[in-house]
Amino acid sequence: MGQRTGFAMIGTEDVDIADKVTPYPDSLAARYRAAGFWRPRTLCQELQESVERFSDRLAVVDPGVSLTYAELGDLTDRIATGLLQAGLKPGERVLFQTTNHVWAVLGWYGVLKAGLVPVATLAQHRWHEISAIAGQCAPAAHLYEPGFAGHDLRSLATEIAHAQPSLRIKLTVGTTAPAADELSIESLAEANESTAQQRRLTIEQVQRQLSPESLAVLQLSGGTTSVPKLIPRLSTEYWYNAAQWGDAMNMDSTSVAVHLLPLIHNAGIVCALHAAHSVGACFATSPPDTAAFLRLASTVTITHMLMTRPIARVIEADTRLRAALAGLRTVAWADRSVPSAVIDEYETGACKVIQMFGMGEGLCMFSPRDASAEIRHGTQGTPISPGDEVRVLEPGNERQVPPGTSGELCARGPYTIRGYFAAPERNAEAFTSDGFYRTGDIVTEIPDGDKSYYRLEDRIKDLINRGGEKINAEEVELLLLRHERIERAALVAMPDSRLGERACAFVVLRQGSEAIELETIKQFLSDRGVAKFKWPERLEIRTELPLTNIHKVNKAILREEIATLLADER
Repeated sequence: MGQRTGFAMIGTEDVDIADKVTPYPDSLAARYRAAGFWRPRTLCQELQESVERFSDRLAVVDPGVSLTYAELGDLTDRIATGLLQAGLKPGERVLFQTTNHVWAVLGWYGVLKAGLVPVATLAQHRWHEISAIAGQCAPAAHLYEPGFAGHDLRSLATEIAHAQPSLRIKLTVGTTAPAADELSIESLAEANESTAQQRRLTIEQVQRQLSPESLAVLQLSGGTTSVPKLIPRLSTEYWYNAAQWGDAMNMDSTSVAVHLLPLIHNAGIVCALHAAHSVGACFATSPPDTAAFLRLASTVTITHMLMTRPIARVIEADTRLRAALAGLRTVAWADRSVPSAVIDEYETGACKVIQMFGMGEGLCMFSPRDASAEIRHGTQGTPISPGDEVRVLEPGNERQVPPGTSGELCARGPYTIRGYFAAPERNAEAFTSDGFYRTGDIVTEIPDGDKSYYRLEDRIKDLINRGGEKINAEEVELLLLRHERIERAALVAMPDSRLGERACAFVVLRQGSEAIELETIKQFLSDRGVAKFKWPERLEIRTELPLTNIHKVNKAILREEIATLLADER
């Protein structure tokens, strides 16, 4: 992160969130309530039911810590009351920058129980991302790990606090001792000024004052615009989303769902943490380290796992990891198509490999365990809820295409948002006139009996999927154009056997400029506080960029060009 002298204000002291969240139409909200999709309970009231029902069962485990549901409930009650005593108020926002461990889970639920709204960002995010997000949502607190190895989160938090007037409390989690101006989640969990009964009464009072249909979480969109968009998820629909996913995955109280991708991310929360806790299952997590994962797997039998190409390759190369996953029942494949090697490795006995597809904005699809192999492995599946409505439209208009014809996947339903947070201009583009969310994905509808399945063909949105993290090409291109030597820039995906895709920058230099190296570009982006996973990993300098007939950069040609170059270099 580059050093900035002085701090420009990046946001206001506070925001009124009431008019920043697009409501569901009354008719649809009534339908979702009547169907039982939306229950009259907050997310934390749903969690408390699991705590009481499954009190003695294992709730969460990492390589060094395991907690029962009763322990999870008690510790998060302590944290929540501590946050309230520290002066935070229900409805205020809390930035999250944590990695995968039990204390991140405790922080997450503690914040929610206090009626606060977690803002899900990545530990890898830097000034460029966090300042923009803070400017939109006016957080009151920032929860981070000072010991994070990727970059200095403590210094980043200090910079954000100076620049964002609303941010008054810095919260830490992890093994690094808090500084004098920081409050650690661990210290809140150890507090015992009040009794367990008093803490429970405090939390119950907070939760009763919250509407089940109020804002609960702000997730971050992989988005198609250069400015990060916040996804407002409501309390009852967000838990419903997770419970439906758990049901689709055949989770029950004997399940152990492991998540190795970033936890504080929609997939980690919906498809693993909340899904597991909706049925009394155990949520397991680990840092991306073989030794740590093996310690974790020695304590529990992992039954459910979300898998991507990078994870599969690591497991494939280590017989110890494969042996540790012998108890799997369901592998949910989260990449575009399931490799035959993954099917051969895992689809034996009781284990099934299924496809999954989803987004922070809502819609989740899966291929059922009892579907044919062709459906399970060749499509992204069918929606998880009977309330989901899916249309495949001609890109750019609202005309529906027939089954078998490719078009843009559009959806609305009981857990799909009606609009981004405080983004009316983006909402006008991202939703149809009757409220269907335009996903930016090109699919083909495949009818099969009484259901329709959807096969992902392409994408309209200009994103690069680097090992599961989405890079918005326009965002990086606009940053590159700030460099004094660069006249034009195009960021495209190049194929990668480990991560699926990496970013390649094609640039045209300004007339008379000196040549530029990839390392110079990386340093340029680092100095501007851009998350490292967004940096280009290859640079191609050209005298011009190919254009389409409407004078936009023809990225299809550039993607084909870099793929050919890589093939020739092998």
